[in-house]
Amino acid sequence: MHPREFAAVTPERPAVIMAGSGQVMTFAELDRRANQCGHLFRRLGLAPGDRVALWMENHPRFFEIVWAAHNTGLLFVPISARLTVGEAEYIARDCDAKLVIASSALPAAGLKAELGETVMIMGVPGGFEDQVAAMPEHPVADETRGAAMVYSSGTTGRPKGIAPVREDVDIGEPPAVAAALLRLYGFDNETVYLSTAPLYHTAPLKFTMCVQSAGGTVVVLEKFDPAAALDAIERFRVTHSQWVPTMFVRMLPLRDTPRDLSSHRVAIHSAAPCPVPVKQQMLDWWGPIIYEYYGGSESVGMCAITPQEWLAKPGSVGRVSRGQVHVLGPEGEVLGPGQTGNIYFEGGSKFVYHKDEEKTARAMTREGWGTFGDIGHVDADGYVFLTDRRDYVINVGGVNIYPQEAENLLSLHPKVADVAVFGIPHPEYGEEVKAVVELHDPAEAGPELAAELIAYCRASLAAIKCPRTVDFEAQMPREPTGKLLKRKLKARYWPVEQKKEVLF
Repeated sequence: MHPREFAAVTPERPAVIMAGSGQVMTFAELDRRANQCGHLFRRLGLAPGDRVALWMENHPRFFEIVWAAHNTGLLFVPISARLTVGEAEYIARDCDAKLVIASSALPAAGLKAELGETVMIMGVPGGFEDQVAAMPEHPVADETRGAAMVYSSGTTGRPKGIAPVREDVDIGEPPAVAAALLRLYGFDNETVYLSTAPLYHTAPLKFTMCVQSAGGTVVVLEKFDPAAALDAIERFRVTHSQWVPTMFVRMLPLRDTPRDLSSHRVAIHSAAPCPVPVKQQMLDWWGPIIYEYYGGSESVGMCAITPQEWLAKPGSVGRVSRGQVHVLGPEGEVLGPGQTGNIYFEGGSKFVYHKDEEKTARAMTREGWGTFGDIGHVDADGYVFLTDRRDYVINVGGVNIYPQEAENLLSLHPKVADVAVFGIPHPEYGEEVKAVVELHDPAEAGPELAAELIAYCRASLAAIKCPRTVDFEAQMPREPTGKLLKRKLKARYWPVEQKKEVLF
């Protein structure tokens, strides 16, 4: 499956619609420009296995670049539009990019000053668009399938490139992950898919390409806004969508605003834990259309759960849809149902962390099972429940504390808009539990509310699991995907000699 097939039979069907501007790129335009861009890559000397990086905001021409790379066997490396010039430069150099395409909406000139002719700027005279327009419109002669090489968000340290093992296969043969998505969510040529997050992140990138490969239309929000997202569902008669839990939290106050959401059949969420009450409220509002999956950029495995299954197993991320799941103890021993340990997957995709053999080795067992670094358990029916990230576990006097429990609880307090719980140094116990809270009304911050939140937590959890102290933050550092950058908060509390290397 490939957009080219639909360029031939439904050339005027929109492949991309930008929700804010209404700008449209048809399948015929997407295929033509991807072919031209592929010729440009070859003209510039890029061969299968080489890297091309993209530094841009949500932009309709993003897709011609990734499809051109896909068609010509390149590894395409999306770089977050939120990064500084120095951060973008690090990724471009680390991935060994032979070409970086940068949007003039970002400080592209600064990046070009650092990287020289490696950088091609979009949106300037003589730049990317003009050079693509001068290329032939037919496919290159040596097409072979490329793949995405994404970088971790750097939630616990310096970002690392996740390089798939490239296969020399036909461009129309879907990767294993794409095939799984097609099977799970029924994408076809009638799909209208709302992409709510930045395209440079793994899930939006893979889902949008999957939808286009099936002939569906992708509606892209330039930037997430709760009202704009709901308006887009109504305006474009969206059938499928994808979200992160923080988006649900921001949309719930709008649930009483009249809108026609009747076209909406499948709402998919992932990327971060969703508190059970939040998901229940969304199901009450949208009905049983909310599907969840658990996976990651490394693609070592995937779990999925339907709304009906989740109602029977609240809090679960589902059963394995690819391969087999294993729960391992601290010595690598296999644990049984209900026992908490490190989650590993057997039978997933193969990858390496670029230029980091040690980290690659830590993510794999000797049997070749891979992990995303999460802790949890599997029940007797095979449903996976996540407890927390391995890197976020707090050790209080030899007792492991999983901060997600306190985070989920505190997020339900009516005055709390967002919360992070993590460990900070303690002279006797090694670590103690700290909460940092973002309030709906910042004026309420102070010692009295801190005491109230601690008492609220202790009413439901053992005291050792609850924060000893609470600080207040104007705005939590989160990625647009919903991932909380705890290391930015933790860095304030740890002495320099105890901090992990944190550059981003």
